[in-house]
Amino acid sequence: MSWVLAGGLAVIAFLGAAFVLKAPRKGWEAIAAALLLGLTGYALQGSPGLPAAPKAPEQKVEGNDVALVEARRALDGKVGPAGDNFLVIGDALARNGQYADAAGVMLGAVEKNQKNGEAWLAIANALTSHADGQLTPASLFAFQRAADADPTHPGPPFFLGLALAQSGRLAEARNLWTNLLQRTPADAPWRTDLEQRLQQLDAIIARQQGLPGQP
Repeated sequence: MSWVLAGGLAVIAFLGAAFVLKAPRKGWEAIAAALLLGLTGYALQGSPGLPAAPKAPEQKVEGNDVALVEARRALDGKVGPAGDNFLVIGDALARNGQYADAAGVMLGAVEKNQKNGEAWLAIANALTSHADGQLTPASLFAFQRAADADPTHPGPPFFLGLALAQSGRLAEARNLWTNLLQRTPADAPWRTDLEQRLQQLDAIIARQQGLPGQP
């Protein structure tokens, strides 16, 4: 019942913002993304069936937070700090493992520009990292918006493939990366890294399938 109530409140909040407060139509998707972020946090951290109790401090998610941000910016071909203040602050939070805060801040960038593919991708990565590398409805939504903003950009399929692999969905990750490699120019700076990741993924899949010749 608690999940139904939470979902109902989210719908009421969206309708209130859209029709009662008369938020501009171009901001509706950003409002929906913010509500999805809230529901994701509730799903990850909420325990509606348990009595109230003091919450233990959360441990920092393991992983190379700086490398994730830098890899995203490298795929954009950018050097130096981001030009958007929301992204500057969001990236700084993500580098320190504050993923939920990072995603919340970067929602400001997509509220300002719904077609900001870099911001949508940064939000998707932050939400995925916040969920310990697992894909959630909110992160999938953000990945899709990033891909819609620029269908030719390598970032969304690269990082979605990484998230799929981390989630154990190896075949889906391989299909995504194979398609990306096929349309990647031979001189693209990220091509070698993508090829190596595909080889590693193939080796893991082969071991799981028990194919001969694999260590």
